[in-house]
Amino acid sequence: MVMKEVTEDPLATHLAELRRQHRELDERIAELHRELTADQLTLRRLKKEKLRLKDEITRVESQLYPDIIA
Repeated sequence: MVMKEVTEDPLATHLAELRRQHRELDERIAELHRELTADQLTLRRLKKEKLRLKDEITRVESQLYPDIIA
């Protein structure tokens, strides 16, 4: 049996996790919007966290894929 060594970039793994969290928050926010008695404070908190995650995703993407100025 041959074991294949997997060396995945920890930054890429972190980026995938951030994207997963962002998607889950988006789904949760959509669920709350459909509820008639949605807690506005919770909605604001979730939206703020979603924006924080988006900023972090952008930061990590810029580290993984830097702009090359020719």
